Amino acid sequence: MLRSSTSFATQRNRLLESTFGWLLFFCAAISVLTTVAVILILATETFRFFQSVSPFAFLFGTEWSPLIAPKHYGVLPLISGTLLVVVGASLVAVPLGLASAIYLSEYAAPRTRQIIKPILEVMAGIPTVVFGYFALTTVTPLLRQVFPELPIFNAASAAIVVGIMILPMVATLCDDALRSVPNPLRHAAYALGATPFEVTSRVVLPAALSGVFTSFVLAISRATGETMIVTMAAGAMPNLTFNPLESIQTMTAYIVQVSLGDASAGGITYQTLFALASILFLITFCLNLLAQRIMHQMREVYR
Repeated sequence: MLRSSTSFATQRNRLLESTFGWLLFFCAAISVLTTVAVILILATETFRFFQSVSPFAFLFGTEWSPLIAPKHYGVLPLISGTLLVVVGASLVAVPLGLASAIYLSEYAAPRTRQIIKPILEVMAGIPTVVFGYFALTTVTPLLRQVFPELPIFNAASAAIVVGIMILPMVATLCDDALRSVPNPLRHAAYALGATPFEVTSRVVLPAALSGVFTSFVLAISRATGETMIVTMAAGAMPNLTFNPLESIQTMTAYIVQVSLGDASAGGITYQTLFALASILFLITFCLNLLAQRIMHQMREVYR
């Protein structure tokens, strides 16, 4: 009787494990199939778009006006606007985020770290529409005190606020990378007479370089796909410029504009959404591949 009960319990556990395994496989398959479906839709609609518009004219054209006649489909103004915001945001987030991470990891007292680290994590959860209003109501007026001719919608305000938005990501990921460096490396450097700054700059930071660079690339990828802040603060004027004091339009802002109903479904203007989405997908995909490559090539393994 005891053997029969044990056999039944074993069979039941095996059935539960098999069911649980298939459930996990089903969840993973849904994720993969969803990604494949998105890629197929983007590729199909982008191919239809290029049947009407020359890929060369799209990729290298300097005028973007698909909503008004005469229509032009040169994407360079949107790409330049996106790059302007991304570069500006990186100039804000990368040095401040790395400095914050170094302070939290190497210099902050445990009590101070327990206060600052949750604040950074809370900042990461603020809705981007709040950052957009912050750019319009606070950052732009401050910039206009320095540059009186600055338009209300400008690239500088959007770049600064996007940099503030991705700052917690850079700080948190860099902090995790720095804290993953084994303490014996620090102790050995101190034993040789190194100062705290020398330990940080010559031992800890080089040892965590792969994680630090990965955090930079992931933050840049996040800034590239940002939508609400650039839609509210940067403007809606496709402008091929590298002057951050001018009004611009990014690829994500244009997607929002057309998605509000300015173009009929199935038309060529509607298909520009998928062409731009394909470019964004390729940019973020390449950035993620770059992050993975940097992490694998520069990763230090400690035993």
